[in-house]
Amino acid sequence: MHLAEIILYVSNQENSRDFYARLLQKEPTLHVPGMTEFDLSPGLKLGLMPENGIAKIITPATPHPASAQGVPRCELYLMCDNADKAAAHALACGALPVSEAQNRNWGHRVAYVADADGHILAFASV
Repeated sequence: MHLAEIILYVSNQENSRDFYARLLQKEPTLHVPGMTEFDLSPGLKLGLMPENGIAKIITPATPHPASAQGVPRCELYLMCDNADKAAAHALACGALPVSEAQNRNWGHRVAYVADADGHILAFASV
């Protein structure tokens, strides 16, 4: 496998693009109707796809993604230099607080926030 992409289903592609551009401090590498992509690292992309678009593919075999709006459906675990500063930046960008930075029993200091669609973002430092 040479490339992996994590795709989040979002209710508003434009608002999510703006949030993640501020959060990641970079512009998307792709932004067209139906998909926005950010390069996170070599071989790893973050995609933002509108719920109504993906629903045309995955329903009725699965529920429409909007039916889980606000329910945590994934966690994007991001390693960074300083979890406290990264979480403060995310909150300033419009994220919602979930759990303040704490030293966790697996050896990382981690703070949790949520984006507007309820996706959990974890900022972890060693």
